[in-house]
Amino acid sequence: MFENLSPRRQEQLQAFDRLLTIMDELREGCPWDRKQTMESLRHLTIEETYELSDSILENDLTEIKKELGDIALHIVFYAKIASETQAFDIADVLNSVCEKLISRHPHIYGDVKADNEEQVKQNWEQLKLKEGNKSVLAGVPGSLPALVKAMRVQEKARSAGFDWEEKHQVWEKVEEEIQEFKEAFNESGEVPSEAAEKEFGDLLFSLVNYARFIDINPETALERTNKKFIKRFNYLEAEAKKIGKGLQDMTLAEMDVFWEEAKKQE
Repeated sequence: MFENLSPRRQEQLQAFDRLLTIMDELREGCPWDRKQTMESLRHLTIEETYELSDSILENDLTEIKKELGDIALHIVFYAKIASETQAFDIADVLNSVCEKLISRHPHIYGDVKADNEEQVKQNWEQLKLKEGNKSVLAGVPGSLPALVKAMRVQEKARSAGFDWEEKHQVWEKVEEEIQEFKEAFNESGEVPSEAAEKEFGDLLFSLVNYARFIDINPETALERTNKKFIKRFNYLEAEAKKIGKGLQDMTLAEMDVFWEEAKKQE
């Protein structure tokens, strides 16, 4: 069967077989690998996923390759653990996702027509409802970070036809939420009230909505700003150290000089 494949595809299959073999050997011979459970691997998998995300934001292809390998290892590891109780194995995992991809792409593997990305998304969500999902939003994991979750629930609501029609309408909603937040904050005095917190949440949600309308991923945008701030702050600390000062010994005006220098170097 595989002899008719291209040389590169054969190499890919051999590499995957090599990983499966190594996993078998480690599970049998390594005390640490033998001890692991799905629960003990879970937090490590989350960490690896964030490391992949970081490498993608940095556009570091060498690190992306490395982190993809780590995640592939985790997938094989979970499947190996499950196979030991005959729950499922890696073939079941891969065949399952293959069948799902085929069934969710009737415009490729059937006679359904989809001329653009939006139609593909709408078809996808309708198929999921037919498969048993009680809500379009049911596929959004409850444990997602709040910013990512806001983006996903908005995308899924859009796939069901529940969305603003024009970009300016979304911005008007942002301005409305800004005003409501100001009013709630002012009424609460110095300490933000529960109402102010609620309005701040509404404001963030509306900003995520606007970002989606102008094709900005808010999670990516915020993380890039985080990285930019950290880089500038590290420069500030280093320059302060060069003149024998700690940040606590400097005025904001003094620190701002180094901050502006950091910005110019970007």
